[in-house]
Amino acid sequence: MENNQGRQELQKSLNMKDILALAFGTMIGWGWIMLAGSWVGNGGSIGAMIAFAFGGVMAIFVGLTYAELTPMLPLSGGELVFSYRAMGYNASWFTGWMITLAYLGVAAWEGPALSNALNFLFAGLLPQGPVLWTFAESEVTVSFLLIAAVGAVIMTLINYRGAKASAVFQTMATVAMAIGGIAFAICGTATGSLDNFMPLFSDGKGFVAVMLAVPAMFVGFDVIPQAAEEMNIPLGKIGRVMIIAICMAAFWYCLMIFAVAISTPGDVLHGFVDDPNAVPVANCFAYAMNSPVFGKLMIIAAMCGILTSWNGFVVGASRVIFAMARAKQLPEIFAKVHPKYGSPTAAVLLVGIITVLSPCAGKSALVWFVDSAAFGTVVAYFMVSLSFFILRKKEPDIDRPFRTPAGPVIGVLALLVALFFLWLYLPGLGSPAPLTGPEWGFVGGWIILGIILFIINKAGKNGKVDPEEREYLMFGNNYKRF
Repeated sequence: MENNQGRQELQKSLNMKDILALAFGTMIGWGWIMLAGSWVGNGGSIGAMIAFAFGGVMAIFVGLTYAELTPMLPLSGGELVFSYRAMGYNASWFTGWMITLAYLGVAAWEGPALSNALNFLFAGLLPQGPVLWTFAESEVTVSFLLIAAVGAVIMTLINYRGAKASAVFQTMATVAMAIGGIAFAICGTATGSLDNFMPLFSDGKGFVAVMLAVPAMFVGFDVIPQAAEEMNIPLGKIGRVMIIAICMAAFWYCLMIFAVAISTPGDVLHGFVDDPNAVPVANCFAYAMNSPVFGKLMIIAAMCGILTSWNGFVVGASRVIFAMARAKQLPEIFAKVHPKYGSPTAAVLLVGIITVLSPCAGKSALVWFVDSAAFGTVVAYFMVSLSFFILRKKEPDIDRPFRTPAGPVIGVLALLVALFFLWLYLPGLGSPAPLTGPEWGFVGGWIILGIILFIINKAGKNGKVDPEEREYLMFGNNYKRF
């Protein structure tokens, strides 16, 4: 809706339960059901759990900077707003553009993930239709495109109807996923054996292999700042919810690792991991209960994880685009808010169009999107950690409803974590998992597109907005400095 001074604002409709489901559901996607078996195989049962517990601690360091900044500036855009306050227009534009890459890249992958999940569920019984084309050695079939497109349209319609509709869907899907995972943990423990739990640890190389998977598994808590403007809770609770969500995700991953390790003998588990047609966690549940029905139920639960992650990243991407447009960093049409639903409709539709079209690139090319998205995320983490430091010095007296304890120490640790994550993707620095050539091409193309849009925006009427007006558009009356 538009206030009486012409600034578009979003409705406050999200409660504590909605926010927790948004953050936790976004972090827990489809990856765990495919990868938990390899985590146990590479790191050992206890080693893999230690890796994820350590990953949770690292995520908390970054999360604590978000936890202080979000209730301090509870506005759509999150990273965009923090970096503008700390470092100005140019840094803000860059940060907003990179976190948009992060959200769009993952959202673009969810449709193909849903298509794969349905094929696993029905064991190849779904008609694939003719192969339309091949791209990056991946065949694009009618069924693949149709499932991904229908899923994208449904997600777009849910988000078009506003934050509350999105939150209700998120909560239902998150609960369904949690029920499936908890059932597996209970049944796997009841029917399993401590002998299956061996080995407890592997060599250092295996542990590192698990650690490399950790950063991507915790991406998602950062959607909370994007929805901060729509939260109807005391500001001091926002930071605590964020840290609780990270802890819940770490517990979830450790629980799934425990259930896989105790339910299934090592040789059987290795067979599931090596089988390209298997879904390892689902196969472990079926093995534990001696019935393929339980494997199917596990796949259905994990499909809910696809939907929660997809929904969360649509929320994140659309709110960043909305916030950039509201501050006249992008065309103003993307700042329009639906008069009834209170959603940034044009921004939601743009994200929807991208997620409908992206599966045309095929499964292989979409891996580039996901890896590029991970890089965009850690760039944003670095910029937020830097903004945390700067704002502690620049505005020490601003109201902080949640104040991170040992702030300078946490700030240093958050910067180190962000730099560690960046190192994982940079070539030529001894990184064990640098981005590939096509992935760097995608990142580079996104940055070039951003530079072009930045120049066009600066040269047009949006570039002539005076600092006082942009300050108001970015922060509103409650948080502007002048």
